Amino acid sequence: MFALGTGICSLVQADMLGVKADASYWFYDGKAKVQPKPNTSSLSNQTGVDDLLLNPYAGLSAPEENLDRKGSAQISLAFEHPIPLIPNAKIRYVNLKSQTENTVAGQPVYDLNIDHTDFILYYEILDTIVSADVGLGATNLNGDVKTLNVSKTDIDKTVPVIYGSAGIKLPFTGLSAKGELLYSNFNDTKITDAQAELQYNFIDNLLVDVGLKAGYRILDIKLDDYKKNDLKFDFKGPYIGLDIHF
Repeated sequence: MFALGTGICSLVQADMLGVKADASYWFYDGKAKVQPKPNTSSLSNQTGVDDLLLNPYAGLSAPEENLDRKGSAQISLAFEHPIPLIPNAKIRYVNLKSQTENTVAGQPVYDLNIDHTDFILYYEILDTIVSADVGLGATNLNGDVKTLNVSKTDIDKTVPVIYGSAGIKLPFTGLSAKGELLYSNFNDTKITDAQAELQYNFIDNLLVDVGLKAGYRILDIKLDDYKKNDLKFDFKGPYIGLDIHF
């Protein structure tokens, strides 16, 4: 076991201390759905007046609505080091704020505002022309979604995730490609977060690398039986940004 651990350490050991930071702007649209659960505590098993006041879709099949095209900044910060066994650390953040295209009496069917934060611990298993990282972490969702501006579901949920990324560089060109994936299916929560990008480094030396990048991100969030609702949000769209590696 000790020999195996030593071998793994040699694979995941980073070459030097480094900081990676990137900021990009994500242009996303998608779909949203809030499906209320019926009030099973009622003796008659019927939807009551209170249920209808709290959520207009109580006892009904809620629609899946298209979201308006919106934009939001997304940021990422990672710290890498040469210490064996201790993983590298990364944090990612984006605010998901959008409304549905359809309105009723001037109010959007769904109006959502959710902070999405990833906390990731990972090992660098390859760092040559081809790179690869694997790790574990946690995703925190914090915010709310309103239905017809009548009812509001507050969201505060943290779930474990698995993380992986892979990339490839084209030598002497400054060009590279990369893909990242976060996935969770835990405790009635399912999250799939995938993105792929191309990058061109216009500064590349021993002190700092700076690159322009463009990519596409897909984020699917599903919360089953959360505060008497089934919640489903899908976001997708392109992004452009800047990447810096010290």
